[in-house]
Formats: sequence, structure tokens, C-alpha cells
Amino acid sequence: MGKNKLAKFEEIKAFEHVVQAPYNTLRNNEFHLKGKWRSEFFGNQNPIVLELGCGKGEYSAELAEKYPDINYLGVDIKGARLWKGANTALTKGLKNVGFLRTNIEIINRFFAPKEVNEIWLTFPDPQMKKTSKRLTSTSFLNRYRQFLRKNGIIHLKTDSNFQYLYTRAMILLNKFEVIADTSNLYESEILNDTLGIKTFYEKQWLSRGIKIKYLAFRLNDTEFLEPEIDIEKDEYRSFGRSAREL
Repeated sequence: MGKNKLAKFEEIKAFEHVVQAPYNTLRNNEFHLKGKWRSEFFGNQNPIVLELGCGKGEYSAELAEKYPDINYLGVDIKGARLWKGANTALTKGLKNVGFLRTNIEIINRFFAPKEVNEIWLTFPDPQMKKTSKRLTSTSFLNRYRQFLRKNGIIHLKTDSNFQYLYTRAMILLNKFEVIADTSNLYESEILNDTLGIKTFYEKQWLSRGIKIKYLAFRLNDTEFLEPEIDIEKDEYRSFGRSAREL
């Protein structure tokens, strides 16, 4: 691990707006902020919006700056990446944004029923080989339903055509309410200041001519079904990790 990453790991430990609780530390203990995020972490009763797989946390930080009456919480397991958004929030004095370093697979252990108002999934790994790891699979949607308020919106912003088509099939099969749907966000009529926020990775995809897709939907109370369809895989991801992190 590089010295820069080690320095960020050490620095992030002192950030009061960053909570670190990966699976190996949480174990079977009840999370101390579950049901208390508003009162004990944010110190207000404003709505809570999660950004899952937030990476460098740019989206959460920019949303918090735009909407001071909403609490934003970015979630990712990579502490060195979270440092960027956490440091931005600290520098700008943003009190309505925080970060949680943990495994998204256990996200339902951190929040009480109806504690979260909305969820953003910004450029998640499409996990083309393993359905259960996709952040819009039935396994994850069932987790979200445990703490998402009724009528709470899930937003998916993605470069992946595979992720977009898979999620769209999920929505149609389960008859979720569709709020927005576009396969080319930046040429659509729904583009606004919120959707126009560009993350580090999004700028990479756009520079390569890849169109950004966006879906917004609400869950229902039925038993979720997994779509059984063949979807063409994203060929460009064969560029590999080094190309993705340029």
C-alpha cells in the first residue's frame, strides 16, 4: 500500500463525520447509530439520503452543498477513496454529510425501519458474472426495503448498458413504479442540476463517448422476482482496472 493511502487511512480516523464499521469489526453487535442517525450523528430531523458505493464521495458532498436541509451519507468500503469526499466536506464546513466505511452486503444492519428516505447508486460495478452481488438484484433490494421509507426513491446512475438493462428488466418484471428512465441522460429532458453532477469515474466514461443511463423507481410490497434474461455484456470493461482508474 502506498504512503499516500496510508496517510489518508490515518487522517480519516480523526474525522468525526466518518464512521468505520466493516463486517469484521461489527460482528454480531447491534450498531450503535441504528435508528439514531438523525438525532446523534446529524443532530437534526432532516431526511436521510444514502449514496451506496460512493467511491470518492463527490456526489454526496455536492448534493449536501446544494441541499442543506437534507442529510447525505456516502457508503463505501474503500477508506482511501472516502477520504476525498470527507475532506471536501470538512474543508467546506458541510454539516449535513457524513460517510460510513463498511461492506454494503450488511447495509441493512445499520438502519432502522423507515430511517432512510432515498438511495443513490452511482456507477456501481455491474457484477456481470454474479447476480447476487449486483446492487439492484433482489438480494440487495430486499435489504434496502428493510430501512427505506414507503415511497422512497432508488436512483441508479450508470455507464453500464448491462446494469441499465438488467435493472430495467427487474423494474418491469416486479411492476415497480418508474419515476424516470433514460438511456442517454445528457441528451434527455430530465437532466437537471442534481443529475448533472459528474463524478471522477463518470468523467472518464463520458470522455470515451460512453452514454450515461439513469433510472429512478420505487419498490413495492410484493415478493421480488429475479428477471431471467440474457443481456449482452459490456465489452469496454475489458480495459481492466488500470484503465478505469486513470
